[in-house]
Amino acid sequence: MSRHLDIDLLRTFVAIAQARTLGRAAARIGRTQAAVSMQVKKLEETLNQPLLHRTGRGVVLTLHGERLLSHARTILQHHDAALAEISGEMLSGTLRFGCPEDYAVAFLPQILRGFADLYPQVRVEVFCAPTARLDEQLKKHALDLALVSTIGVGGKQPAIRHEPLVWVGLRHDVVAACEPLQLALSDPDTLDHRAARERLDIARRSYRLAYASASISGLLAIVRSGRAIAVLTRSAVPSDLQILPAGDVLPMLPMVGLTIEFSLEPPTVMAAAFADHLQSILPTL
Repeated sequence: MSRHLDIDLLRTFVAIAQARTLGRAAARIGRTQAAVSMQVKKLEETLNQPLLHRTGRGVVLTLHGERLLSHARTILQHHDAALAEISGEMLSGTLRFGCPEDYAVAFLPQILRGFADLYPQVRVEVFCAPTARLDEQLKKHALDLALVSTIGVGGKQPAIRHEPLVWVGLRHDVVAACEPLQLALSDPDTLDHRAARERLDIARRSYRLAYASASISGLLAIVRSGRAIAVLTRSAVPSDLQILPAGDVLPMLPMVGLTIEFSLEPPTVMAAAFADHLQSILPTL
């Protein structure tokens, strides 16, 4: 008997992988939870492999599920692009995307280039701001989706990438040994600001907020002056600065998770397409 991978089943599977619960996935694709469960069962029977582990907090992909997910995203992207192009209904319009500035510096060129290759008629407007400001814009529906930062398990969606926060200073700098420690941090409600002060307080290390800047370019200028150290995600550290080691002098900083948040549930077709692109490209950058 011939077997084939049904597009609808793959689309449901990808929705489950993103939502991590059958209920949220069902709401996203407009089906009942029972129907989604039946689709998973049919897909598992087709492949003769278990794809999901059900837990008290949702579902976790099996090894076979993780392998299928990569193929499923590729198949769906090519399927949707071919259908849209041949039918004359290619995605077009404007997508409003929010992103913290450090992620924009590190990842945005590759993200936008890859999405333009898939959907050349979509214009992406980018709004860079800290996560707190992005959340406000999402609630106002001023953005379609945003890439936001979380620490711990506070996000609505599972993290698609993790980035360590690191201390950043000049090469061969001795500012980290100064008492009190001179800090250059962003807004007080940002994760890097809160994490730096909380960890220093726990370590009982004296410090002084010497400089504040809402932009990463401002923080980098202050660090390059040699007057203070800053906190950035590791991928945003420029080559002329160095990551200062955590240990006796500076406390270890937490890991930050990158998650996708939508303005609308279920998201628009363009927002869902961009989210799928983020899911596929961000872990590889």
